[in-house]
Amino acid sequence: MKKSGFILHPSAFILYSFPMTGKPVAASAINDQTAIVFPNDLNSLGTLFGGRVMEMCDKVAAVVAKRHTGRPCVTLGIDSVRFHASATHGDVLIFKSAINRVWRTSMEIGIKVFAEDFKTNVRKHIVSAYFVFVAVDEHLRPVEAAPIIPETDDEKRRYAKAEVRRQNRFASEK
Repeated sequence: MKKSGFILHPSAFILYSFPMTGKPVAASAINDQTAIVFPNDLNSLGTLFGGRVMEMCDKVAAVVAKRHTGRPCVTLGIDSVRFHASATHGDVLIFKSAINRVWRTSMEIGIKVFAEDFKTNVRKHIVSAYFVFVAVDEHLRPVEAAPIIPETDDEKRRYAKAEVRRQNRFASEK
């Protein structure tokens, strides 16, 4: 899968074209980033703040985007956040994240978070979300990103569903 990319020569203002080769989803995926829930992460009910886990998700997704593009990426939006269960003090959080699809300059990154009880090793799914990132240059202008190559059936399913979510986002902006 090839895509065209462009480089603007800074001194001569000449536009050069070069082929942009796709990358497999697995090349940038994170499968087991971990964190521990500490007392300062808890709300008055003794459960993990939703905003705290979303901050951690944003950082994990940023690493996936940066690994894929090889450049800085910024969060454009967060889509379809679902809090499935809570986490408490001492739980180990496990983050799984991968790029679902890349368009010209933007990409959708899916993330799942699990909480593991450190006493029983029982694991539960606590959060799912889709982040949209944009690759940027040193002046924070959007730049093209290499496409992804979905290889597994699950990656192909996520790739197709990402386009549906994108069309829904565009439709809701009208």
